[in-house]
Amino acid sequence: MLSIAFPHLQTDRIHRARWGKSWITAAISDAHPDAPPVVVTDTVRNAIRIVGLDQRARARGVRLGQSLSDARALAPDLDCHPAEDEETRALLFNIAAWCERYTPLVALDAAAQAGRDHGLFMDLTGCAHLLGGEAALVADLEARLHAQGFHVRLCLADTPGAAWAMARYGQGRIIAEGAHNEAILPLSLSGLRLEPALVASLGRVGLKTIGCIAHLPRAPLAARFGARLMQRLDQALSRETEAISPIMPVAELSTERRFAEPIARQEDISQVIAALAAGIIEPLERRGLGLRRCRIRLFRVDGHVSALEVQTARPLRDARMIARLFEERIAGLHDDLDMGFGFDLLRLDVVHADPFEGAQAEMMAGHSAGQGHDALVDRLGARLGLDRVQRFVLADTHIPERSFGREPVARLASHPGARRAASGAAALALLPDLSTPDAIITRPLILFDRPELMQTIAEVPDGPPLKFRWRGVSYEVARSEGPERIACEWWRDGRGARSRDYFRVEDRQGYRFWLFRHGLYGRETSEPAWYMHGLFA
Repeated sequence: MLSIAFPHLQTDRIHRARWGKSWITAAISDAHPDAPPVVVTDTVRNAIRIVGLDQRARARGVRLGQSLSDARALAPDLDCHPAEDEETRALLFNIAAWCERYTPLVALDAAAQAGRDHGLFMDLTGCAHLLGGEAALVADLEARLHAQGFHVRLCLADTPGAAWAMARYGQGRIIAEGAHNEAILPLSLSGLRLEPALVASLGRVGLKTIGCIAHLPRAPLAARFGARLMQRLDQALSRETEAISPIMPVAELSTERRFAEPIARQEDISQVIAALAAGIIEPLERRGLGLRRCRIRLFRVDGHVSALEVQTARPLRDARMIARLFEERIAGLHDDLDMGFGFDLLRLDVVHADPFEGAQAEMMAGHSAGQGHDALVDRLGARLGLDRVQRFVLADTHIPERSFGREPVARLASHPGARRAASGAAALALLPDLSTPDAIITRPLILFDRPELMQTIAEVPDGPPLKFRWRGVSYEVARSEGPERIACEWWRDGRGARSRDYFRVEDRQGYRFWLFRHGLYGRETSEPAWYMHGLFA
């Protein structure tokens, strides 16, 4: 378990914005000898105090928690900046995303989540050998973060607690397996990630190091100082397991390609994506899966990480199609992909996969039925967003304007056979029943989103309309059929909702309309209203 501490993250952010990302290697003392010490201040208990400082301020005697007035007495030329917690937290998240080049298990530690510390945890189990061993990985990580403008302290140990303590209060960078217990005993009790007030209480009774409490009776310590003290001690000494919560969920499958020289051409990136897609097919076949959502992550040499994600309407195993979807995704970006100085690592993650059911290909056409439709949906989804590719679906209601809705195609079913069956059932349900002579006019070809109010002369109480006026034009009814009564949905509209009597009418010019009387005369209302709801061909 690797712990990374950023002791000057707040001031590093300010220096990076002012001098550039390589400000550490450029050495401010040489390039900018007149640069003043930088501190970050915030209001703590109604006083302005130092919550962040750089190395120059520390060398002048300024310390964390000190009041600004006392700090100015030591260094009158302090360059003060207000604390910007959101920007600092966003920067820490960006660093965590970049650290996933080493392992997918990267997490913020609890102190960082509470805003008291800036650090990360990385679970390197099974990853170190990919970069030449633990020492090579730690050295590479430290050098890259240093080149990006961050001061870091890090340590690799068996437990998160031991790694955290050594990274902040110890000297070793890699603790040998099984040696972490002895390594942390001389460290301050602050290394157990305890509250400052608890550390102060322990110090008042002479307990100042981890070794002072490691072998004391547990019951009196827990009774006086709380169970949290013993839990943190047990976690650091591997008596109790501690799990970390990765920032990003771990992908089901992943493949990557590293480069000795960064690539920055669109053609090269497309070729690498195609190669990565081809490499992911065989593991999917072994598991009987097809990908539904995958993500390509592009790690730039300056620490920036770009991510592009595509979804498919059906489980997919076609490497060429996957590469083409990412080409469509890149083409659909509002801004061009920022290449910077190039990418030195590309990783393809299968975020979600579904069981893949192979379909028999057509003998003449040479491809399975529906494949062209699914490919079109995938390409449109990659360019526009899969949620924007929608289709009509039936709704469980008998109110005409509510009888259908729209839903993204990819959400209808998890495999193409079920999806095509559902689409066929929906299409048949929308067609009229042709088994009766009059069924072809049971529903209009054009249905309005909202019924339109109209004036009508009709027989009382429930006769068909004789004349009506709609959109400023008068019509005289020649033929009518009905009524077709549709009751209200009281569970949705309330018990005061009214019933509808629908009529199919034809005027003297041969135009056909679908209209209804809203409310039953004498039972639901004394003045029913009339509405136009649709037109027949």
